[in-house]
Amino acid sequence: MIISRTPHRISFFGGGTDYPSYYLKYGGKVLGVAVDKYCYLNVRKLPPFFPHKHRIVYSAQENVNSLDEIKHPSVREILKYLNIKYGVSIHHDGDIPAKSGMGSSSAFTVGLLKSMVALEGKIISNEQLLKDAIYVEQELIKENVGSQDQAFAAYGGLNLIEFSSSGAIEVNPVITDTGRIKLFEQRLMLFYTGISRVASEIAGEQIRNTDKNSENLHKMKKLVDESFDILVSSKRNIDEFGEMLNHTWSLKKTLSSRISNEDTDKLYEMALKAGAMGGKLLGAGGGGFMLLYVQPEKQNEVKNELSGYLHVPFKFDFGGSKILVYQP
Repeated sequence: MIISRTPHRISFFGGGTDYPSYYLKYGGKVLGVAVDKYCYLNVRKLPPFFPHKHRIVYSAQENVNSLDEIKHPSVREILKYLNIKYGVSIHHDGDIPAKSGMGSSSAFTVGLLKSMVALEGKIISNEQLLKDAIYVEQELIKENVGSQDQAFAAYGGLNLIEFSSSGAIEVNPVITDTGRIKLFEQRLMLFYTGISRVASEIAGEQIRNTDKNSENLHKMKKLVDESFDILVSSKRNIDEFGEMLNHTWSLKKTLSSRISNEDTDKLYEMALKAGAMGGKLLGAGGGGFMLLYVQPEKQNEVKNELSGYLHVPFKFDFGGSKILVYQP
């Protein structure tokens, strides 16, 4: 039996420049962090006593006899990609709902790849895990996904990730005083809008509009270096980060007509009036989770104003995808 734990992520700046349609032409860059909201997978070989060969349990349950019958795209393509011949049982539990903007699909893909390799009694490097997860999602499943979610899921941490026009990906941890990181972490609040959306559909519009949106995407990419400097420089006021989040959210909403809507705009305005300095919808937009930057003395006021929404406390994760139980 293998039990894995893989973190979800929060993207601060540069989202949209991690799509191959952009970075293979211009080069991309993002700043984000993995958080302590996890995808858990329990994976084991299924004994041949049952009328089915494979059991997959997530929000649905599948009992099937061939890989082609599997409806869950990530499970089906990973088992094919790894050439798995024996029966398997895969059980998923998650800390947050799917389709909510925190990289849940990539966390699942990364976690399952790591678990299946462990089930074979092997170890996979973070670099290879990242490459394989991107290949499965972009080439096999053909999802409209970028390349940052897989990196945060595999590596964990607070990172500046660079995407080269050659296709190379470099994960650079943000190195600064631990006290400053704690100060930053304490100023972030997460609220669930209750709105579920299909990220691939929204991202599809963004991808089709890449050339038209290139000027704003360039601007969003420049904000990555500026926000990175705020985090690492003790001479900078860390609250500048919140003001920049407000700026990048304004730019992000120009990329697709479906990124925001009346309900999320109202939530954001309520938060600003209550004292938030900035924020943004996570992921492709359209719903899911909203991140807010709020000074500690104003957080109770923001929570009271947004009492109709679920506040989700969190901390940063620096471990990445892990095998918690190893009994192959």
